[in-house]
Amino acid sequence: MKKVTVVGSGSWGTALAVMLQKHGHDVVVWSRRQDMVDEMENERENKAYLPGITLPEGMKFTTDHEQAVKDAEIIILSVPSKAVRQTVTAFAPFFTDKQVLVNVAKGLEEGSLKRLSQVIQECAPQCEVCILSGPSHAEEVARDIPTTCLIASENEEVAKMVQGEFMNPRFRLYTNTDVIGVEMGAALKNVMALAAGMSDGLGFGDNTKAAIMTRGIAEMKRLGVEMGGKAETFSGLSGIGDLIVTCTSMHSRNRRAGILLGQGKTLAETLEEIKMVVEGVNTVRVACQVAQMHDVEMPITSAIADVLFGGKNTEQAVLDLMSRDGKAE
Repeated sequence: MKKVTVVGSGSWGTALAVMLQKHGHDVVVWSRRQDMVDEMENERENKAYLPGITLPEGMKFTTDHEQAVKDAEIIILSVPSKAVRQTVTAFAPFFTDKQVLVNVAKGLEEGSLKRLSQVIQECAPQCEVCILSGPSHAEEVARDIPTTCLIASENEEVAKMVQGEFMNPRFRLYTNTDVIGVEMGAALKNVMALAAGMSDGLGFGDNTKAAIMTRGIAEMKRLGVEMGGKAETFSGLSGIGDLIVTCTSMHSRNRRAGILLGQGKTLAETLEEIKMVVEGVNTVRVACQVAQMHDVEMPITSAIADVLFGGKNTEQAVLDLMSRDGKAE
């Protein structure tokens, strides 16, 4: 068993820390907030992000960058996508050669339009980089509900090492070397979950949601393949698998945000009510820019951007999608 550091004390990072500590790893959780460190240390609970889950004895907590990653063989990066560059840059002086960074954030970087693995490699070139993705709600992983994900790396041996360390009877991992496809599926499914939630908020039915999910995966694959990903990746866990769970579950922040938007709340009101990061909102504008750069048509993504940032009526956006010119599937 290895020493594992989790950078970030949100719901997903905390859930992974709980799972790994329970299965024999020596886990340290880094938080930027001393009050959260104190709470987790003294009360053995992360009340804000993972209430009701007891944090196992032996798990350690710190706000110190150097102490957090010292001697760690695997470092899980569990911060919002918009904080990845800043966080990795802050930790980079303390990373050592060949430490393995496992990114679990799902998104694209605003401004640079880069995938998150590209950002991480740019900031910490001395490290190996993996992506952990798939249909996985933190609340369920923390409660030992059987879950299957994948670990993606261009270095297959590194992916296999993480697979071997993280797998247990309640958490199964597959390896994948298609980092582009995995990251694009992970990022774009959040946009489609916003759309599915809006459909629910408007009172539409299963027919509408099935259409959004099916045409949504077509959009995701179209852009991902154009960027160099493999089509078959979008039929797997980080594509259709993650899309299903994010579009249908009330654990999904993106779906819940979409429901509120469909019910007529503003974006500001929606984010205030959710109170946690809604990655689809951060991703949709970047996704539109990336699609334009690659000359890929993404009508659902564009429609969501119009609602979020262009003031378009949610129901009208759906009707406009339905009224597009007929074409072959």
